[in-house]
Amino acid sequence: MDLNRTALFVKVVENGGFTAAGRALGMPKSSLSRAVGLLESELGARLLQRSTRRVELTEIGSAFFERAVQAVNDIEDAVRQVNDLQASPRGLIRVTAPLDAGSYLLAPLLPRFTAEYPGLQLEVLVTSRVVDLLEEHVDFALRAAEVRDGSLVARKLRRIEVGLFAARSYIEKHGTPRAVRDLADHDCVLFRPEHGRVRWTLEGPNGSEALDVTGPIGADDFMFVYRAAMAGAGIANLPLFLCEEALARDALVRVLPGYKFQVGNFTLAYPSARHLPRRSALFRDFILKELGEESATRKAR
Repeated sequence: MDLNRTALFVKVVENGGFTAAGRALGMPKSSLSRAVGLLESELGARLLQRSTRRVELTEIGSAFFERAVQAVNDIEDAVRQVNDLQASPRGLIRVTAPLDAGSYLLAPLLPRFTAEYPGLQLEVLVTSRVVDLLEEHVDFALRAAEVRDGSLVARKLRRIEVGLFAARSYIEKHGTPRAVRDLADHDCVLFRPEHGRVRWTLEGPNGSEALDVTGPIGADDFMFVYRAAMAGAGIANLPLFLCEEALARDALVRVLPGYKFQVGNFTLAYPSARHLPRRSALFRDFILKELGEESATRKAR
């Protein structure tokens, strides 16, 4: 059997007829019709029911198409992969991330990726809104929230550790809380407050403890909360990755270090892995290696 005829048959069905398939493939309609006719002769069965207005699959044609389309797609994938492997990866990769994760996690990593693959360019859309990847032609999203969009592949990355932090200057002026209940007597920098207060639920040696905290400043962005805390505004709940540099130079202090908030993982989200270009596969694998749970475990050791 001539497999080229099978591939042409698939294209005719996918395009809804010989005329449209001819335009898509740059082939004469008559050549396509002849190729499908020869395929039918080889199989000894009619695959298409032709009329002056349209082309429809016969029952046998429908069964043949369901299996043939998968095989043709697999071959096209294989050819595309070979072409990708033979060429140096080139092109643009667009990524979206929240401000904190984009600035503190991605920005230090991405120069290493572009140094390894100088033919690739990265464009990072840093925003607090949830970007529609397909509509805005974005390849990847780094997200802290659960990915609910079933059209996206979601790969789990490192766990997000969130604790309590305050500027050294605040602690020297107001003292150090010794228990969760002491937080009620301190100014807190509030992330997403409601009516000037937030309920914090912390996991610690005694299990889960919750209380309402208040403070003069609140915001819906962790970077804002971080900078306000650094300026001495109060105690803040912040992701550890935001605070590591300030902790190292003793500008920030971890408050109640035996306690942390229960949160989830970062996720790398991207459209269906089918037909993923090599440049995108390289970026995906790089991020999974650098920000995956296994990587975080190695660094913790």
